[in-house]
Amino acid sequence: MTSLSVETLAADAVEPITSAGNAQLGIAVLAGIAVIVLLITKFKLHAFLALTIGSLALGAFAGAPLADTIKSFSTGLGNTVAGVGVLIALGAILGKLLADSGGADQIVDTILAKAGKRSMPWAMVLIASVIGLPLFFEVGIVLLIPVVLMVAKRGNYSLMRIGIPALAGLSVMHGLIPPHPGPLVAIDAVGANLGVTLALGLVVAIPTVIIAGPVFSRYAARWVDIPAPEHMIPTRPSEDLEKRPGFGVTVATVLLPVVLMLVKALVDIVVDDPANGLQKVTDVIGSPLIALLAAVIVALFTLGRAAGFTKERLSSTVEKSLAPIAGVLLIVGAGGGFKQTLIDIGVGQMILDFSKDWSIPALLLAWLIAVAIRLATGSATVATISAAGLVAPLAAGMPTTETALLVLAIGAGSLFFSHVNDAGFWLVKEYFGMSVGQTVKTWSVMETIISVVGIVFVLLLSLVL
Repeated sequence: MTSLSVETLAADAVEPITSAGNAQLGIAVLAGIAVIVLLITKFKLHAFLALTIGSLALGAFAGAPLADTIKSFSTGLGNTVAGVGVLIALGAILGKLLADSGGADQIVDTILAKAGKRSMPWAMVLIASVIGLPLFFEVGIVLLIPVVLMVAKRGNYSLMRIGIPALAGLSVMHGLIPPHPGPLVAIDAVGANLGVTLALGLVVAIPTVIIAGPVFSRYAARWVDIPAPEHMIPTRPSEDLEKRPGFGVTVATVLLPVVLMLVKALVDIVVDDPANGLQKVTDVIGSPLIALLAAVIVALFTLGRAAGFTKERLSSTVEKSLAPIAGVLLIVGAGGGFKQTLIDIGVGQMILDFSKDWSIPALLLAWLIAVAIRLATGSATVATISAAGLVAPLAAGMPTTETALLVLAIGAGSLFFSHVNDAGFWLVKEYFGMSVGQTVKTWSVMETIISVVGIVFVLLLSLVL
């Protein structure tokens, strides 16, 4: 387990854009984050604007010249969008094709048809995890909630017994597994290997989702025993389709980018020779851009054409998938700008200076920082981006596995205790027809379990690896 030391930064030392001392920098960071939190929570400002203003405030409080702060922010925004923007767009297209073609419904119906009463919570975890791989969290909720409500009603199940496993599957994918925006940005910020992060992320995700999903849902169902609200059971996306893609081909399409990235990671570990022909090939097909692009091209045929979509309908589906992610891209980009501003004013060295006598593991520090920002802003993505920027200097000199675990620690921290400042909290509350208290006892506790169990498994892995 890597502990903090000043030497870890020596190789990548960056000349800060301000000569402020550690005390002033510490105050500047707190003030900058406070500005972002205040703008998001009190003034309900869009996170993109809040992060932009917060970055400028951070530079001003640190005593950095305005021109240098603007340059840092712009550089960070450009680099982040360049690094993950196309991947987010490709993920959105894949998710939209999955939803509109009826592929998601096909996965749901097939698994539910084979699941018995006792195995239903496990089936819901499996459905949510598979569907949640290419989908943004909010899209996954909108897609899955109707299924959860219908299953609870038709099978006379407790809503929490079915709903919590589905939410856990979606949330774990969102926080820990690329190609979701948060993990992608953290990987980019700390220079982690995507394939290794994905592989270790799956190792952490499986036990985490079991504990927070089917296991916890037993207790959640006792604490909050409510029926599925009738008025919230809408029609499903594929009800107007004459045909839809098969189960096997749909699952294969969804898992294609994951398999390609994992193959690359495996070959990199086993072969470990950049001149090797096989490694050269897998480095190309396993890169996130090519893996996701391949999945989208395949999905146009295996999902879109299989559902009887015309060329015009396919074009329209792709176009509609991109509009909703404009906000996500701007938030992620502005978060990258905030991260770069943090780095350029010298916050990384400040953290090392403060913590060199604490003997606190870097992974735990990363988790705690993400937890604090998550509690303050309510956004898992903002928490991930900001925490990644703060702890990025710690990754200098870390081995590949430890850097990947640093990303997972940040991701786990970003999910801690969702409450009233999180849009997801209100989405779950309204869909399930719960009170604020009931939502806290179920959804908020589930998110906390994911975060705590996640960091425990990350720390255990760091001891083994």
